[in-house]
Amino acid sequence: MKYSQTVKGIFVKRLNRFIAEVLINDQLEKVHVKNTGRLKELLLEKAEVALTAAENPNRKTKYSLIAVKKGDRWINIDSQVPNEVVFEGLIKGKISELGKPSLAKKEVTFGNSRFDLYFEKNGEKGFIEVKGVTLEDGGVAMFPDAPTSRGTKHILEMKEAVHAGYRGIILFLIQMNGCHTFTPNEKMDKAFADACREAAVNGVEILAYDTTVTEKDIVLNRPVKAVLD
Repeated sequence: MKYSQTVKGIFVKRLNRFIAEVLINDQLEKVHVKNTGRLKELLLEKAEVALTAAENPNRKTKYSLIAVKKGDRWINIDSQVPNEVVFEGLIKGKISELGKPSLAKKEVTFGNSRFDLYFEKNGEKGFIEVKGVTLEDGGVAMFPDAPTSRGTKHILEMKEAVHAGYRGIILFLIQMNGCHTFTPNEKMDKAFADACREAAVNGVEILAYDTTVTEKDIVLNRPVKAVLD
């Protein structure tokens, strides 16, 4: 996925979950943060950031914060892009465990659940739930960075889809490159980590992929080893 009208800035501080202050061309701007997670290890004072200009000229904030530079690499923090990145990769056959499907759709309902993606291939039908990952420590990517009862619910709902005969996949999209392992963040949310393990035992596939990220785009890259224990 490619962004249009991107600019760089210097992060100053986060005012609340949705708004931060950033220096853009030496002007202090209030900007929209496209991620309600904690991001404490990324949104540091003086960090280089990337932003996209708002399409609506009447919006209160002129820019949205989409990526942060950590060391020599960009980390995308836009919580709205993982579904689109995985969908693009899916229809191009870049998810090696699936190949190229004959049909792919977004936001498909199953019972009382709505999964991010649906696919069909060679008579097989399946769902994919996508989780964007921005937390990394020593090459290990982790999710979540804050407790998520909603995320746990999604994992357990996918188990029910598998029991009903669908192929079920939870795909953790690591919004950076350079990680060698993905693991659920048990210290942050044990219930979520337990749900991942329970789902895997019941036939849900737990996949992780990293991405190639610049200040202007994010593209599905390669599989990363998922460790659930």
